[in-house]
Amino acid sequence: MPEPLARPLPTRRYLLGSCAMIMATTIVGGCSATSFASPATNAAATPPVQVSPGGWLFFTPEEAALVEVLVDRLIPPDPTTPGGKDAGVAVFIDRQLAGPYGSASALYMRPPFADGLPNQGPQSPLTPAARYRQALAALDQHSRNSFAGKAFQEIPQDQQIAIIKRMESGNLTLNNSNGRAFFEILLANTKEGFFADPIYGGNRGMVAWKMIGFPGAHYDYRDWVGRHNERYPKPPVGLSGSAT
Repeated sequence: MPEPLARPLPTRRYLLGSCAMIMATTIVGGCSATSFASPATNAAATPPVQVSPGGWLFFTPEEAALVEVLVDRLIPPDPTTPGGKDAGVAVFIDRQLAGPYGSASALYMRPPFADGLPNQGPQSPLTPAARYRQALAALDQHSRNSFAGKAFQEIPQDQQIAIIKRMESGNLTLNNSNGRAFFEILLANTKEGFFADPIYGGNRGMVAWKMIGFPGAHYDYRDWVGRHNERYPKPPVGLSGSAT
């Protein structure tokens, strides 16, 4: 694992707390009454679809290599749990950017685009896909300009972490891109990919759920309602109905 930062990047404990509501939503939205570990075919009008295996759908190979390093710095591996890269977080982000999220199809995207308050969310003409493409290119160029032509994924790990810290603090100037804004969307998508149901491409092998003891989309917990402070012994179940 990399050395701790002066201002640490989010820890696993922080991620768990910030994602508690996501986990609860997953249980409520993903359960099906047809069987103990049934696919969520009746859970919603538009059930989730397993991500397609294979190569990258949105990222170029160079962009994908850069994103894999970034998510592995935000969620580094430890002796018992893989980091962001091996958990498939980059795959999750790639598939999201290739779909409706990347094109902002559910958002109002008409001008004017005046700077708003923090609680108003992004005020930009750029879709998430366009923001990633622009920021990744700017980050790569910054690295090459600063480290004798080396790509971000080729520079030492401590330098990678220093650049990420500068993005987080807003002290990194990226050509035509807001480093702080990119850090925020990258961090949010990294947390989502690490903890989301594996059907979306991240949380490979349910490693995040196993780490925190989250049982997933089991149908019935009535036998455990009154059993406090006991670890749930059954393996996690995903929306696809698989348990590992």
